[in-house]
Amino acid sequence: MILLENVNKSYRTKTIETLALNNINLNVSKGEFLSIMGPSGCGKSTLLNIIGLLDEPSGGKVVIDGNQITKYNTKQLAKFRNHKLGFIFQSFHLINDLSVIDNVELPLIYRSIGSAERKKKAQEALEKVGLANRMKHFPSQLSGGQKQRVAIARAIVGNPEIILADEPTGNLDSVMGNEIMDILLRLNQESNTTIVMVTHDELMAKKTNRLMRLFDGSQVK
Repeated sequence: MILLENVNKSYRTKTIETLALNNINLNVSKGEFLSIMGPSGCGKSTLLNIIGLLDEPSGGKVVIDGNQITKYNTKQLAKFRNHKLGFIFQSFHLINDLSVIDNVELPLIYRSIGSAERKKKAQEALEKVGLANRMKHFPSQLSGGQKQRVAIARAIVGNPEIILADEPTGNLDSVMGNEIMDILLRLNQESNTTIVMVTHDELMAKKTNRLMRLFDGSQVK
C-alpha cells in the first residue's frame, strides 16, 4: 500500500543544507498499523508529510497503492490525497466557526457529492466515533478527547484506505489517549484501514503491528 525507496529530504538555505531524511526504505502492507517513533527533530513528521503527499522528497521514489506519486502534478496530487488519504493531527485542526458535523463533512465538499449525502456520511462517521449526540456543537464546547474524535470522524468520512496520524494522543491524558487508540485499532481491524502513526508513546506504539524508529533522519535497525 505504501512504498518508499531511497527517500531523502533536504532543506537548503543560502548558507546551510539540513538533511531531514536519509535513505528511507519503507514498505507498508494493506491493513497494517505502523508506528513511527524517535526523538524530537528526528524526521518523523517530515516522513509522514511525504507519505501524505504534503511534502516532496528531495530524492527517491514514493509509491502509494501502486501509483508513483512523484510523477503527479499539483492537481492530481490534491485529488489523490482527498480520495485515498485521511489525516489526524495532534492539534486537531478544527475550524472553530463551524459546527462539529460541518467540520466532519469538509473533505467531501471537494467531491461531487450533494449536501444531503455529505450530511449523511458525516453523521455516520460521527456515530463510529461515538459523537452523534454532539453534531450541532462547536469545537469550543468540546473536550480535547472529543475534539480528537471529531478529527478522526473527519479523517474517515471519505472512506480513505490510508490514515496518517501525527501524535493523535499527544495532547490527551492517558484515559482519553487510550480511548482514541481503541478507535484507531477498531478502524484498522474492522475496516482493514492502513494506518501510519507518529507517536512519542511507547505504550501506544506497542499496540500496533510494527514499530519503525528514526534517529537523525535515518532508520534505526
